[in-house]
Amino acid sequence: MQKSSKPQPAAALDSRQLDLPLFDEPGKSAAPPQPKSAAPLAPDGSKLRSVTLGARTLHYGLKRSSRRSIGFAIDSTGLTITAPRWVTLADIETAIAEKQRWIFTKLTEWQTRTEQRVMPRVDWKDGAELPYLGRTVRVTLAAANGQLVYDAAGNMLALPLPAQADPQQIKDRVQGWLQNEAKRIFGERLVVYAEKLGVSYRAYGLSSAATRWGSCSSDGKIRLNWRLIHFPLSVIDYVVAHELAHLREMNHSPKFWQTVESIFPEFREARQTLKHHPPELLPTL
Repeated sequence: MQKSSKPQPAAALDSRQLDLPLFDEPGKSAAPPQPKSAAPLAPDGSKLRSVTLGARTLHYGLKRSSRRSIGFAIDSTGLTITAPRWVTLADIETAIAEKQRWIFTKLTEWQTRTEQRVMPRVDWKDGAELPYLGRTVRVTLAAANGQLVYDAAGNMLALPLPAQADPQQIKDRVQGWLQNEAKRIFGERLVVYAEKLGVSYRAYGLSSAATRWGSCSSDGKIRLNWRLIHFPLSVIDYVVAHELAHLREMNHSPKFWQTVESIFPEFREARQTLKHHPPELLPTL
């Protein structure tokens, strides 16, 4: 991972980390859950919680209502549980444990179904197309000058590879270029929005997490998913603003979202875009 250093924030709090997640893949663990006494809020007002089930950590949104039983719903944001106001957290987690096989099966089915419908895999060959900053870039193979060349005007990426290049070679070259672009552009946007908010971060690096777009620890370390490079700059700016806002508010409270809005007023549209395009559904694998 590549990192660039920045001055450490003057008021580091503790070693907590806040993510911009969807849900964990079965068999993979995520960041430690937040203390239950300080559960953050999702944009829709539901409480975000985590429960450990063996070797797996499951994030879920919790809503309270007047219904008489515990309800389970799975969509693009992951698992949401609606429970009666009188049901204890212990009872809710017991219900999750009893239903965990169904939950993880449905999460996997949702991911697979959406991947097949929304984002087909890239055919790594001469003429392959993929998104870069919201535009479609066409890959061409050109072994003549031995240099990788990106033509922004024509949205063409020329790779110094022969016409008979192996698909894995093509993929590796394209992915390397995308990651270098991500490192450069994300660094530039972090500087812009850190100055707007009046905060400093200690370091930043690229992530390839399957279920989160970014994370920020309270000691000032920021990680951004390199696959954000597929999206328009406005979406990248939203994630950058989101993570930097955690240096002010290590939660997802109304005050946190006010902080995001203060430096990126258009955050709602960008957030909606990411909600319908999970990182595991993007084409670079």
